[in-house]
Amino acid sequence: MSNGKKLRKVRNIGIIAHIDAGKTTVSERILYYTGRSHKIGEVHDGTAVMDWMDQEQERGITITSAVTTCYWKGHEIHLVDTPGHVDFTIEVERSLRVLDGVVAVFCAVGGVEPQSENVWHQADKYHVPKIAFVNKMDRIGADFGQVLDQMVEKLGANPLPIQIPVGSEADFRGVIDLLEMQQIVWLEETLGAKYEYVDIDSDLMDKALEARDNLIAKVAEFDDALMEKYLEEQPITAAELIPVIRRATLELKLVPVLCGAALRNKGIQPLLDAVVNYLPSPLDVPPVVGINPLTGAKEERHPSAQEPLSALAFKIFMDEGRKLTYVRIYSGSMTVGSQIYNASKKTKEKLSRIFSMHANKRERKEKAEAGDIVALMGMKSATTGDTFCDPSYPILLEPIDVYEPVISMAVEAKTRSDQEKLVGSLAKISEEDPTFKFNEDPDTGQIIIRGMGELHLEVLLTRLERDYHVSVRAGKPQVVYRETIQKEASAEGVFDREIAGTKHFAKVTIMLKPRARGKGNITSIEVDPDKLPEDFVQYLEQGVDDALNSGIIMGYPVTDVETIITDIAYDEQNPSDLALRVAASIAFKEACKKADPLLLEPYMTVEILTPEEFLGDVINDLNLRKGRIESITTKKAVQMVKALVPLSKMFGYSTDLRSATQGRATFAMQFSHYDVVVDQNSVGT
Repeated sequence: MSNGKKLRKVRNIGIIAHIDAGKTTVSERILYYTGRSHKIGEVHDGTAVMDWMDQEQERGITITSAVTTCYWKGHEIHLVDTPGHVDFTIEVERSLRVLDGVVAVFCAVGGVEPQSENVWHQADKYHVPKIAFVNKMDRIGADFGQVLDQMVEKLGANPLPIQIPVGSEADFRGVIDLLEMQQIVWLEETLGAKYEYVDIDSDLMDKALEARDNLIAKVAEFDDALMEKYLEEQPITAAELIPVIRRATLELKLVPVLCGAALRNKGIQPLLDAVVNYLPSPLDVPPVVGINPLTGAKEERHPSAQEPLSALAFKIFMDEGRKLTYVRIYSGSMTVGSQIYNASKKTKEKLSRIFSMHANKRERKEKAEAGDIVALMGMKSATTGDTFCDPSYPILLEPIDVYEPVISMAVEAKTRSDQEKLVGSLAKISEEDPTFKFNEDPDTGQIIIRGMGELHLEVLLTRLERDYHVSVRAGKPQVVYRETIQKEASAEGVFDREIAGTKHFAKVTIMLKPRARGKGNITSIEVDPDKLPEDFVQYLEQGVDDALNSGIIMGYPVTDVETIITDIAYDEQNPSDLALRVAASIAFKEACKKADPLLLEPYMTVEILTPEEFLGDVINDLNLRKGRIESITTKKAVQMVKALVPLSKMFGYSTDLRSATQGRATFAMQFSHYDVVVDQNSVGT
């Protein structure tokens, strides 16, 4: 089979959703019905193939994205199951960066939940086409129509139901395929492996006809020939609809929606058909664009094995001390033993092994080509977001966005032998997980670890003990604050010192201006070019960066500041890069002192689902936590409260909420933005 024909039958897809919507349960059924697994793994009893880590099986949640390959109707599907918990958002972000299409799973009861919105917008950012699967149609409170409405209202999506459910809650027994106008029934005794197309129940025929008419009307908007037939009331077949739905899905104009109950083994095979019919192959995706590091020019790489190699490292994983680098190959090919160029690190590395992954199991390959997602061994310097390419045709692809940690914790080793292994083990974990950072506090000598939430740090500490055999004592979680300024100010910094017989002198003048919240930092240089040799620019910027990393109030990073270097002076006979760097740093800190510095803290968007009788208690509690109620909406028998709350007030909230609502309320929380600390004097107490 030619490379083009092979690629036409490849699907690189991910499964994304809010925690507990049933992503891993859907993945496990896909593996079973495609013949990849010989028995169905279950999340609730710790036997899920895709949740292979001990902690995932114990907690019943996905922590790390797992990659596998399966086959359906002659198509090769590379499947990535991603976490749903907000603390592990980086796993979704880096997976979406390399996937061509996604299946978004929604709970028929919960609908579009906070993390569903988050991952959906991440997919939009990378222009990834989507199909939706409304899961748990057998649960009490399941409402297919409500999920469709929420997709429009919360996601701005254009959902296209290509199925409707037959019954719901305990009465859910199958689906109606609106394209073929047939009912699909799954045979319980075969664990859903066998299913039949039967005539639609007579009492559902009117509803099905109306739903099909709505479907055709919506699809016809994207095709003139179809619109003509529709207006003339001519019959329209599934074969005519599918290519138009596919085209509109690839253009992000439609989202085909299916439904089922994965735990009851209903709905998965038509979902696989939809993956094949509507999600893109590597050939349907625009060529990947990167920068040639030698010329600075933009270049394209087309999905073909004949093009020069380009691949993106999207995940690093330490497996029994060996480093595995997961890559998506966009163009060209790589073979075992060949030399490939890491354009991000400017190093050449020898590729010792290539693996096709099935969760944590590996199959060795001699060669991998455009369109493949594989794991490589031997990439010593690789980190998340690095580009691998042909040394003769270098290219730098856009790196992966990384989130800044919002929570920190002090840790110390329990024994001397643990102390010796601690920093090395933390370095390996941070190599795997770009949202995990650590450093040594110069004042106390303690190691400070930082992450995306309490669960994130808890999981990493358990990994430290189990995988790296390092025992630590951990302090209480602390909030990672930021510092900023409130007004414009200028200052000059002077460094004039003799070191080892050499005089170092520089004087730098800096002006600071506050920026809008969330806009980040920018640095510019407004110095006469004749006074500033080109290679000095980096020293000045480095000095500013050093100062930005440690503010003057409590040493937290500084944000939302515009820095303008307005003047410099130095010894032209003996210019010193050290003096320029330090003088820039001193000037920045002096200007900061004059600019009314203040602390910022992370605010979280919190969504709480609570029975109505506890609504008052929930709102009172949020008010005590300095929360700001954004909205209260009724969802059937429960109330949904949306609020903005400082992270510092949210520690231990899950326990308090359970106590206040007899365990009947649930909540989800995600980072919103940094804003002014409510009580500046309480920080650090």
